[in-house]
Amino acid sequence: MSAEQFFPDESRKKIIEAIEQAEKATSGEIRLHIENFCKADVLDRAAFIFDWLGMTQTVERNGVLFYLAVKDKKFAIIGDSGINARVPDNFWDDVKNRVLFHFAKGEFEQGLIDGIHMTGHKLSLFFPRNANDVNELPNDISFE
Repeated sequence: MSAEQFFPDESRKKIIEAIEQAEKATSGEIRLHIENFCKADVLDRAAFIFDWLGMTQTVERNGVLFYLAVKDKKFAIIGDSGINARVPDNFWDDVKNRVLFHFAKGEFEQGLIDGIHMTGHKLSLFFPRNANDVNELPNDISFE
């Protein structure tokens, strides 16, 4: 099964809807990238994908990437420098733990949806949506 086949169309639609919903409360930008393998350190790979997707180009540097390598069973969440400069060191721990709780039960779609909603809420505390906010990055799921 390829990375693109990991989530059926209906699941992809629900995940994209979760991203759109989460971004309604924040100027932050959330993306999901899925691939089969991660041969490097998961955070290094996620950082590479973050840059490759152009996520460092947001005005407030407040993009967040959910990274999943399905066959290697690796997962990471990373935020851009604007977020990391303003949040506590353990900011992503609750989100990551919630996602991994669901993953352990085979609930991949629900894990990502919960994590995305939690991320939107957390970002809204530091980067509330303003009247002039525009969607700076696509909400679709990217694949390698």
